[in-house]
Amino acid sequence: MGVRSLGYVRLNSPDIEAWRRFGEDFLGMMRVEGADPGSLYFRIDDFPPRLVITPGAEPGLAAMGFEVLNARDLAQVVADVEAEGIKVTPGTAQECAERRVTGFASFLDPGGNPVELFYGAVLDHVRVQTPLISSSFVTGDQGFGHVIVTAEDSEAEFDFYQRVLGFVERNTMGPTHFMGCNARHHTFGVAPKPGPGRLVHIMVEVASLDDVGLAIDRAAKLEVPMMNTLGKHTNDQMVSFYVYSPELHAIEFGWNGLRVEQEEPVYEITEGAFWGHAFTPPPGR
Repeated sequence: MGVRSLGYVRLNSPDIEAWRRFGEDFLGMMRVEGADPGSLYFRIDDFPPRLVITPGAEPGLAAMGFEVLNARDLAQVVADVEAEGIKVTPGTAQECAERRVTGFASFLDPGGNPVELFYGAVLDHVRVQTPLISSSFVTGDQGFGHVIVTAEDSEAEFDFYQRVLGFVERNTMGPTHFMGCNARHHTFGVAPKPGPGRLVHIMVEVASLDDVGLAIDRAAKLEVPMMNTLGKHTNDQMVSFYVYSPELHAIEFGWNGLRVEQEEPVYEITEGAFWGHAFTPPPGR
């Protein structure tokens, strides 16, 4: 059946303390203890940690964790990936325990981006507490949110995700492809860029516009650098803003993203926003 949702994202960061403040005090996520005492684990719903930050000398994407239905589907998708000539590494029992999943396997996609396929999230049934979020994060059948990456050959990357992993193309913007695997308009996107694949941005969605406004207030209070002002996208129609994370990844915080309940024709957009999203370069540039 292929990928069902984005289950989690794992990042490497040289500044764990900055991420503790960014994840809790700005994003409003619930920090929990994990198997690695040096890493940060953030929950936003009844799922295991959706965002994990691990110390690393170089900042970057450590894994996109894509959920599949069960062990049978994992085995099938792994076989499909291996048929492309891509080396797949099974997860160890210790790695599964740290991720709180029943089974997973990892590989590098054609663009060099790290991917983990998993099934069987292990639930601890402890109610999530996100007091800074007055509504809730939007997850459920749509998963964590979305992630956009680069690839030197974006067409090969697109082909792999739609043909092998089962994603459906929703729209394009020039050479950039936006793809879905559930009702969320897009869970994954790829843009062309020379060199090995890199993270462009991560999006999290909340269930009320007020929570977007309150997050803008928190960003100003905490001096979180703004990347794009409040605006409304043309493809998923989400009202959102972007900030720079501690290592200058783009983080989108949004509301009211479009749900695609049945397959619709692919289309191209010529502008990224109906209004807003004015850009500010990263600090120091």
